[in-house]
Amino acid sequence: MSEQAKDLTLSDNGAGRKRIYFMDVTNRDGVQTSRLGLAKLEKTIINMLLDEMGIWQSEFGFPTTRHEKNYLSANLELVELGAIHHTRLSGWVRAISKDVELAREMVPKLKYINISISTSQQMINGKWSGRYDFDHVVSLMCEALVKAKELGFESLGVNSEDASRTSDEHLIEFARAAKEHGAERLRYCDTLGYNDPFTVYDRIRLIAEETGIDMEMHFHNDLGMAVGCSVAGAKGALDGGVNAYINTTINGMGERAGNADLVSTILAIKKSSLYEDEDVMDDSINLMAAWKTAKYAAYAFGVPIAVNQPGVGNNAFAHESGIHADGALKSRRNYELYDYEELGRGEPEIIETGRNITIGEYSGIKGFRNVYEKLEVEFQSEVEARDILDLVRYANVTTQKPLVEDELLFIARYPDLARKILTLDPAQVGSKSMT
Repeated sequence: MSEQAKDLTLSDNGAGRKRIYFMDVTNRDGVQTSRLGLAKLEKTIINMLLDEMGIWQSEFGFPTTRHEKNYLSANLELVELGAIHHTRLSGWVRAISKDVELAREMVPKLKYINISISTSQQMINGKWSGRYDFDHVVSLMCEALVKAKELGFESLGVNSEDASRTSDEHLIEFARAAKEHGAERLRYCDTLGYNDPFTVYDRIRLIAEETGIDMEMHFHNDLGMAVGCSVAGAKGALDGGVNAYINTTINGMGERAGNADLVSTILAIKKSSLYEDEDVMDDSINLMAAWKTAKYAAYAFGVPIAVNQPGVGNNAFAHESGIHADGALKSRRNYELYDYEELGRGEPEIIETGRNITIGEYSGIKGFRNVYEKLEVEFQSEVEARDILDLVRYANVTTQKPLVEDELLFIARYPDLARKILTLDPAQVGSKSMT
């Protein structure tokens, strides 16, 4: 391959520009937050909000897990209907051939997956007690990729779990083998939040230059550096000549101290001095949907947005001290790096201060009609209204809190898919069920 042809394969649309894309993992990694979780309806609304935000891909769940099957299939039907029209829906599987086969069997319409396996010596020794070595890890990964290609998956990424504690030599070997067997991206997983931005930049750039494979950044926030490492890693990928893909979660949800926060990371790339005057961001990003997306995730998880959260916290644009207040009133740019309107904030909100009718698992038809009339939803018949009421009741059983407008509208617009998403069948679980 000529150098010119090689350059074109590593760029977007042959334009020679390397870009940064966002792959949100709220519905896979974020839901693994201890003591918390999301109902399948809530995961669906998050996929639709990510689509509105122009996020390139949502890692929307586990296609080898039985209770995810209906939800995953229904969301892929939303893609077919055009209700999710931009964001790709991707599954996560272990780098084991039988798991790839099971994913295809359980979710036949799934097109995109990331396969994952541990690569550090700590994990190899600590998890497998000497049964595997690094060569065996590479072999398992390659076998899983070959199987995925055979089964028709259209786009494959490979995850190096605990990449931050894996040697440069092993990461390069792993990345080269992944690329040779059909992987499009290598996910660099800082599984323990161990890395710093300086180290990350050098490592990601080295792997990019040595292998030419696009790089995914996946950083945890145990040391408070997930956003910084994500941004530095993306810079290393671009400077190394490949595209960068950043994994995020909404409001930074995730195991232990969480993951890189979606809105903070977008803002860091759009507004920080690191990328000043550089056109590197995926053009599809719609930051105007950030405010409502963050608010919905906070409600769904039951975790309030931190008061000092970048962009979406209550104090993100608040000024109290005399010097700051005076300066902000004279010119926003004195003490505000960006405008709240850019995040979809500033619109008036209606807050009920008197009687408020909500719908729950024991609601009746009159209260139900009152709520939907406010949403300007009309039903064609009493039968249809009662069918939707039953679905809303079931949805409330799964969420255990009043349904918000987006959830109520989704059920009214897509009752058949809502029914599928709400259907769990533990009666099918037996000795051969999947975890």
